[in-house]
Order: sequence, then C-alpha cells, then structure tokens
Amino acid sequence: MVDALKRASAKRITVVAPFYGYARQDKKHRGREPISARLMADLFKTAGADRLMCVDLHTSQIQGFFDGPVDHLFALPLLTNYVGSKVDRKNLVIVSPDSGRVRVAERWSELLGGCSIAFIHKTRDPRVPNEATVGKVVGDVKGMTCVVIDDMIDTAGTVTKAVDALIDAGAKDVIIAATHAVLSGPAVDRLKKSRVSEVVVTNTLPIPEENRFDNLTVLSIAPLLGRAIREVFEDGSVTSLFDGHS
Repeated sequence: MVDALKRASAKRITVVAPFYGYARQDKKHRGREPISARLMADLFKTAGADRLMCVDLHTSQIQGFFDGPVDHLFALPLLTNYVGSKVDRKNLVIVSPDSGRVRVAERWSELLGGCSIAFIHKTRDPRVPNEATVGKVVGDVKGMTCVVIDDMIDTAGTVTKAVDALIDAGAKDVIIAATHAVLSGPAVDRLKKSRVSEVVVTNTLPIPEENRFDNLTVLSIAPLLGRAIREVFEDGSVTSLFDGHS
C-alpha cells in the first residue's frame, strides 16, 4: 500500500501502525539472530513511508530504527481511566510483571493517585520463546486488588503465572491490563482457566469473536489515534499524547 501511494506521487505518507510487528526482536539475544524490529522500520522506509505512528512500542528505542519522525502514542490514560473507575484506589497495587516495567508502573501509580507498586521477579531463557519463570512477588499485595500491567498479551503464560503468584501471596483479586491483545496459541484457554478477575485490552489488533470471553474488556484506541492524526496534520500540540498524560 505504501509503495502504491509513493508511485501515485503522494506528497507525504504516514503509516499508522497501532501494533508494531516484531517489536520484541529489538536486539540480538543470541548470535546469528535477526533484529526484526529494525528490518520492519527499513521496509517501511524503503517502501516510501515518511512518518510512523505507533502505540505502546515494546521498547522506546525502536523509535530510533526508523529514519524519520515516529509518533509514539500511549494507551496509558485510556487504561488507567477505565481501571480507576472500577476499583477502590485505596486498596490498589500496580504490579509490573518484571523489573523492566517498573517505570511504567510508576506512571500508572501517578495517574491513579499514588497507589502502591509491586513487581514480580522472573527469569527468561532466550532459547525458549514466550516462556518465563515467575519467581517471588516483591511488594505487599495481601488483601489488595492488583493490576498486572504489560504492553502485550501473547501466549499469556507469563501473566497467568503472575496472577497465580499474586493470589498465592494473598491478593484479593487480580486484573490484567495490556495494550496489545496478540492472544496467540494457548492464550485464550489459559486466561479462561486463570484466577484473573478481568482482562482489559485495547483494539490495536482485531480480536476475532472466537478469542473473546466473558471477563475480557476491549477498549477502543480510535479516539487517541484520531486526535493524534488531527494534531499532526494540523500542526497542533501532541505533547500530552506522547508522554501518556492525556
């Protein structure tokens, strides 16, 4: 499509890709592995794209792979507004599924009035994709409502193990909140069988009817994208959209 637009003499081409494919392959975990996130950026540029617009990249460094402007939007306000309206914020703990997303958990806490934060210590074998070993919960979650946050749910192995770890540590109930619902392989079955109270995602990816279940909530990302597109093309202010505070 980008190539067709370029050959039709389009003045400017912006690719709106709410979910950036291969985002987790942003570095080499072992020798002789591709950096597919960089390859995707190169393909967009070679085809003729001038600008990218994405939502919740797996790592912010991916913005540097594309030779041109990258509008990195955040679904954080959308997710926090929904979760904040459903729970008692005084008994809320934001849980990072690993130490690497603690800063995101801090932003959640800030938007939800300074609630507590915890994280789960986990290890991952680079030779085994989509699998992680969940260790202990770091932080007090006893009697609390926990919100496990992540950028995506792929096979749901890590998040469902996190739910079990939190419940076993005394959590009252657990909500999973993620931007991208990949839901590949056994994900839906794992989530249905887990002890999670609710799974909250956005529609950055289409979710077929067979992958929907009773406690799945899908929030629309359309207003965020619509506002960003309008502001970018009308030379308006997009700062709040990029820092996740709008």
